Amino acid sequence: MDDDELIARLAGGDEGALRELFGRHAPWLAARLRMALPARDVEDVLQETFLAVWRSARDYRAQGSAGGWLWVIARRQAAGWLRCHARDARPVDTASLDDAALDSALAAAGRAAAHDPIEAVLTRTDLAAAVAVLGPPGSPEREVWRLMYVEDHPVAQVAQQMGVPQGTVKSRAHRVRRLMRTALIGRAAQEEGL
Repeated sequence: MDDDELIARLAGGDEGALRELFGRHAPWLAARLRMALPARDVEDVLQETFLAVWRSARDYRAQGSAGGWLWVIARRQAAGWLRCHARDARPVDTASLDDAALDSALAAAGRAAAHDPIEAVLTRTDLAAAVAVLGPPGSPEREVWRLMYVEDHPVAQVAQQMGVPQGTVKSRAHRVRRLMRTALIGRAAQEEGL
């Protein structure tokens, strides 16, 4: 049974579908959450994530990958968790770094997952690969990623800073999400196949 079918069953109230979805996706979601959260909070955010998945399963539309949808929910839950708990765990600003500085910044960000060195390496590698697909520092997609998703600026402000229409920013943001989702989900699928 694929993820879309599981989510449809979940929307119908099947608790077993939630357990199955959790078993499939919690490991890679936890690895990515460790980039922004202290390790002690990852389990709580995962629980909140899958509670939100259960609540919003009826709204799911199988237009992209289920993994991408789950990551969006997990990211929102992590951001809410950080706001509520007033912890300073800003994401790494990799948009303006060269390759050596990027490696250094990713290594520093991965120290939060130091209790599990294998997960830390996988997480840093996944993030570096996902950021790399956006192009070199200063490229339009990488700037949109930095401004919208790292610095959390609204579309109007990003458009003004970049000197482009809001529609262009929205198009680039969509492309950024698609590229990063493909990179992250692709790497997760490769890891599962090993």
